[in-house]
Amino acid sequence: MSTKASVKTLVIKALSLFSTVRLYNISIIAIAQLLAAVFIIAPELSVKEIVLDYKLWLIILASAAAIAGGYIINNFYDREKDLINRPQKTMLENQVSRSTLWTVYFTVNAIAFILGLIVSWRAGLFFAAYIFAMWLYSHKIKRVLFVGNLTAALLAITPFFVLFMYYRNLYLVVFVHGSFLFLILAMRELIKDLENLRGDLAQNYHTIPVVLGEKASKRFYTLLTLLTIIPITALILYFNIGYMRYYFALIGGALLVCLPLLWSSRRKREYLLIHFILKIVIVGGVLSILLIDLPAIIERLQNFF
Repeated sequence: MSTKASVKTLVIKALSLFSTVRLYNISIIAIAQLLAAVFIIAPELSVKEIVLDYKLWLIILASAAAIAGGYIINNFYDREKDLINRPQKTMLENQVSRSTLWTVYFTVNAIAFILGLIVSWRAGLFFAAYIFAMWLYSHKIKRVLFVGNLTAALLAITPFFVLFMYYRNLYLVVFVHGSFLFLILAMRELIKDLENLRGDLAQNYHTIPVVLGEKASKRFYTLLTLLTIIPITALILYFNIGYMRYYFALIGGALLVCLPLLWSSRRKREYLLIHFILKIVIVGGVLSILLIDLPAIIERLQNFF
């Protein structure tokens, strides 16, 4: 094999691995953890204290490794279904052999556990439990009606709990933020089920669209949207979140506008549009953390530099 062909093969395998572990999603979660630590969970500490704390970076790296492992194991169990729902992406991800993926899976999980232990035995135990929970979800729970969707949303926000353990700060505003994110993620999981209806039917997954139908799924999505208005309203009216209230006001309106779009959707590409909007909501939520107390944040950053 020529050098040029070898490089091309290596690049394809790297892209395949990055696609499998959802590097983009992991990066967003890592940024969210850092911003949450600086501006929400430990606001009494200086930016310098937080950013120069090596244990925080170990937690972020351990979270990234554990989440990567979760994506890999999920890929194993969903491979046949994904070949139906997203064949091109799955063909790219299949460029890496299963034996290699197993090696990467056990390696990243070991890294997550060891980094957690360096932080504390509690953090090590947390990551061990998190890794097991993601395997159990991929192996069994995701096929269970309702429970699969809610578990997926819960696992997505679980990496933030280790920060609460580390800083030992349990503010009410954090739980309200968390409930908002949980509901958004549950909505996203439901839209993904609507997108993947064909593959789920073929593989006998007991998702809400498969068991109860598209109309019932849309009703459940509508209920989740209305429930999301509760933490949005609470955050705007009862908590000091600064300019971030404009984000929540905008998102509340956007979610309500999405409902007519949902009810008129019949094809996968229409569900993909709603899925994209929810991704924007999540990424916007991460970046809007900077707006909670903008003048104080600017002052803290100036003191840091």
